[in-house]
Amino acid sequence: MPLNAEIYYRYSNDDQRQQVPVILVHGAGGTHLHWPTQIRRLPGYNVYALDLPGHGNSEGRGNQTIESYCVSILRWMDDIPIFRAVIVGHSMGGAIAQKLAQQYPERIVGLVLVGSGARLRVDPSILENTSSQATFPFAVQFIMEKAFSPSTNPKLIELAVNNMEKIRPSVLHSDFTACNDFDMMDSVKKIRYPTLVICGQDDQLTPVRYSQYLASQIPKAELRIIPDAAHMVMLEQPQIVADELSSFLKTLTYAPGSQTVD
Repeated sequence: MPLNAEIYYRYSNDDQRQQVPVILVHGAGGTHLHWPTQIRRLPGYNVYALDLPGHGNSEGRGNQTIESYCVSILRWMDDIPIFRAVIVGHSMGGAIAQKLAQQYPERIVGLVLVGSGARLRVDPSILENTSSQATFPFAVQFIMEKAFSPSTNPKLIELAVNNMEKIRPSVLHSDFTACNDFDMMDSVKKIRYPTLVICGQDDQLTPVRYSQYLASQIPKAELRIIPDAAHMVMLEQPQIVADELSSFLKTLTYAPGSQTVD
């Protein structure tokens, strides 16, 4: 698979040149595999699923600020090249999407914010336990206990635990530091693009009220609360999330090569 601007990505080419590019941005400690195949291979669209710097197969050490992740993604977009896209972000990826819309609005067609919020305060125990190799397993256990709905298949949870345990503690700590410093509570209302907000009904890490706030503040936002799902809603209910994403994308107006917002 390709590597551009030090970012590894998976590309589902449906040869839909007239359709808006879709960029999937995972959350803290994640990889492109946090997006199931139903979303990575969404019919009718060219979809790019990234590994952020320092994650998965990407180069680098990870970043400590949401702004620096934005710069990395823009550098990658320029290298592809992609001028404008829909940014689909989960958790920390949702923070990156919001910041991109705020600071680089000319690069955005729309946003999909999954299990995210306008502010992402992190439990102090997570920050403390990810700062040390010795206590890292406690952080993983804490996160995974809250990341899935009680109805989730235990095998899916086991796989998620195994994948998170492979992450370098320093990368996960940097991600959560970036999340903890992120705050757009007062400025998220300035986002002027169509936005789909998705949240699992049982989400404990970014509760439903976070998504409700986003939907109430962003003028063109729609909210979808998915039952029998929690923070990892796209893995727990992949087809439902894929269908919601597909329906949303069909509402957007996009002209290839255009550098103006409709």
